[in-house]
Amino acid sequence: MDLQRSFGILLHPTSFPGRWGIGALGQEARNFIDWLAGTGARWWQVLPLGPTSYGDSPYQSFSAFAGNPYLIDPELLIAKGWLEPEDPPAYPAHKVDYGWLYDTRWPLLRRAYAGFVARAGEADKSAFAAFEQKEAGWLADYALFMALKNKFGGKPWNEWSPELVRREPQALEAARLELAEEVGMHAWTQWLFYASWAELRAYAAQKGIRIIGDMPIFVAYDSSDVWANPHYFYLNPDGTPSVVAGVPPDYFSETGQLWGNPLYRWDVMQAEGFGWWIARIRQSLETCDLVRIDHFRGFEAYWEIPGDAHTAVNGQWVKAPGEALFQAVRAALGDAPIIAEDLGVITPEVEALRDGFGFPGMKILQFAFSDETNPFLPHNYPESGNVITYTGTHDNDTTLGWYKTAPEEEKEFMRSYLQDNDITFDSPADVPWALITLAFKSPAKLAVVPLQDVFGLDTDSRMNYPGKVGGYWSWRYSPEDLALEHAGRLKALAVATGR
Repeated sequence: MDLQRSFGILLHPTSFPGRWGIGALGQEARNFIDWLAGTGARWWQVLPLGPTSYGDSPYQSFSAFAGNPYLIDPELLIAKGWLEPEDPPAYPAHKVDYGWLYDTRWPLLRRAYAGFVARAGEADKSAFAAFEQKEAGWLADYALFMALKNKFGGKPWNEWSPELVRREPQALEAARLELAEEVGMHAWTQWLFYASWAELRAYAAQKGIRIIGDMPIFVAYDSSDVWANPHYFYLNPDGTPSVVAGVPPDYFSETGQLWGNPLYRWDVMQAEGFGWWIARIRQSLETCDLVRIDHFRGFEAYWEIPGDAHTAVNGQWVKAPGEALFQAVRAALGDAPIIAEDLGVITPEVEALRDGFGFPGMKILQFAFSDETNPFLPHNYPESGNVITYTGTHDNDTTLGWYKTAPEEEKEFMRSYLQDNDITFDSPADVPWALITLAFKSPAKLAVVPLQDVFGLDTDSRMNYPGKVGGYWSWRYSPEDLALEHAGRLKALAVATGR
């Protein structure tokens, strides 16, 4: 993949401002794209766009194919005449309250769906029908899964009626008839999400902005993917996972990270020509211009943890058929534009898999300041520059927060390294822009900066803390935060560094 020297901003759509409790794909999203175009950026990076479940993480979604209905703009529903004009609840302005949102947004969407059924024009009804037909391969299972989840009070699918857990055809058909309205509503939200996203992506393209998407390597256990395709996963007879995913102890956690995702039956997937994976990557590339695959090293070998474990300490590395998978993807889709998230325990075999397909890897500046040999330091980047450099990612603290808690030896090494690159700073508040400058000056073809670092925000604005549940994924900015001075400063730096 031939990336041009450029830069982008990392911001998840849930962080857009607005009066409906969470960011939406409406006017505030277009305002951000306008601002982004004014910075000279050519990329906007998002996190996974799927519907979130317990813990609110976009990396634990009810579907690997579906979009998040929370991102549908209620203003659009009102403008269409499907929803009566109403004032939203007094949601917090700077944080997403997911519990409150769950209690209020689904009733709103159901009211809007009833309005669609009663009042939509033929063009919209035809477009919805065409979407249902085109996406039937995943949409029918997802819509029924969500309807059943509602019927059973939110319980995971393995706690539903046994005949539905086993997906007996007669039981599935009876459920589709019984829950037809709820099934239709969930399918309709997907049509609205993807129509809204397509319009926003087209608007970004008009402004010269392309989108970097994000694909978790694993899927959530409580998802339509596992329920509808149990043969692709290692499951016990009762449907629970026999082994699960995670990572061993690392920088983020002394006991590792126990993600709990069921592990793939790669033998079955390979025997079927990796069709599920090809469909998933194809859809991602229809949604975004470049796709970051999270935990890329899991395609070479993954950390297998017993399904009943309480930490990720006691696991083992198991080989995966990454070479065969990406050969099949290449045969079906050509040279797919993929970024390999290659952080963590990376071996020569993982590097060979990444480099063999020409996928750029990632370099995180917050990890860089130990000694001159650190591979995250810009002077150690590959000569090709085929990497993406970040000040930090959604899993890191903001750069200001990171600096405030960094060991003194790291701070001293960073100050010295920055001075060697003609970058100085006077106070901790200056550090985010010092690292932004280093990222822009680096040989990496693409530099990406979280919007929080552009604003110089502290720890209370970080997006996620790996291994911790609750209270994260909720940060939102205010409209006035998109100051012209930030745009001008980014543009001047981009011009000075050839980005």
